Amino acid sequence: MKLENKVAIVTGASSGLGLSIADKFLKEGAKVVFSDINVEKGEEIVSQKKNAIFIKCNVTRSEEINDLIEKTIEKFGKLDIFVNNAGTAAMAGVDSMSDEDWKKVIDVNLTGVFYGVRAATKYMKNNNIKGSIINMSSILGINGFNGSVSYCAAKGGVNQITRTAAIELAPLGIRINAVAPGFIQTEMTKGMLQDEACRKFLEASTPLGYIGEPEDIANAALYLASDDAKYVTGSILYVDGGWTAR
Repeated sequence: MKLENKVAIVTGASSGLGLSIADKFLKEGAKVVFSDINVEKGEEIVSQKKNAIFIKCNVTRSEEINDLIEKTIEKFGKLDIFVNNAGTAAMAGVDSMSDEDWKKVIDVNLTGVFYGVRAATKYMKNNNIKGSIINMSSILGINGFNGSVSYCAAKGGVNQITRTAAIELAPLGIRINAVAPGFIQTEMTKGMLQDEACRKFLEASTPLGYIGEPEDIANAALYLASDDAKYVTGSILYVDGGWTAR
């Protein structure tokens, strides 16, 4: 049990990577807050789980993130781990992306991460908790990709939030890292992976030759959340089948 007696929040936990991470933390002994904007799905998920609750949170609203942490403390008494996983995407070229799509992706994937980092930091600092903050980045934080200008921009920003915060928080014993997935089988990538030509391209571009699974990312998040990574901060952990090694 790598996370026994720990309390964790995972945003975007009603599906995909967030759900896999939250479930992994539960199995490793943590009490886990599943957070998402999808109330019906989130409440259904936790209804059959022990040591888990659901709290609705729109990460683009700082007051909701602050409330998320307050409610977590009320329920479980503390917070040790905060995972900024909530994300979205919008496919469009640089000359065709709308203001609305640009703003949505940046608000959720970048500003929402900053709000989470800031709120978790304030709580951990004020309560002398040497916790772990984990951000969800992507291989597209350092690689360009057709039709993904807003997503690439946001994830590049997440990397820099992670590195900068790590330097600031290290004297407090608070670690902050990011997981950067390659192409993983989730609802977000379902359309791409169902396109045979696109899937073949992605598999051919991945040195290991296949598409990853959510549990691959959950295992990486578990490592960063646990004491196994006690000397790891400011790192971007690429879980991408070798994509960024090319």
